Amino acid sequence: MNSLRTRVSTRVSTLDARRRHRALARAILRLLPEPESWLDVGTGDAHFPGTAKELFPYTSFDGLDPTPRVVRARAAERIEEAHAGHLTDPHITSALRARYDVVTLLRDRSPAPDRAAELRAALTVLRPGGLLLLEGRPDALRAQLPLQDCEIVTEHRGFQDRLPPPQRIIARRKPSAP
Repeated sequence: MNSLRTRVSTRVSTLDARRRHRALARAILRLLPEPESWLDVGTGDAHFPGTAKELFPYTSFDGLDPTPRVVRARAAERIEEAHAGHLTDPHITSALRARYDVVTLLRDRSPAPDRAAELRAALTVLRPGGLLLLEGRPDALRAQLPLQDCEIVTEHRGFQDRLPPPQRIIARRKPSAP
């Protein structure tokens, strides 16, 4: 009986995660219908890009994670490029500078020790005019976004259905001055 309960619980939590991922992807879809490239930070097994590809079939999804799971995600074709390491690593930020239309930092990932440094690094790899999706507890970062030449496009504090209410901010990096 315990085994059945565990399997049902796992199936329900997987379904909830998939619903949450679809809702997050739909929030970007409303603002940027066809991004060329997307970086999922802390991607792990790349379940979010795997789900988001359903709405963005022509977008190139890349993943960044410090674990070998990102390589397995690449082999499973949920992402196109696998980057192993941390976003705050200067070698990674310089190699990926201004490469992405969308960067996601989701709540179910282990947070970086220095969230401000992670935010700066995320904005470094984001193209001007690109979207940054923050989820979790972005309150501390909200005040930093305008200082980093970003405007908050939308905030969302809860879903309409039965999922737990995460906090979500979508910010747009301002285009560079000519």
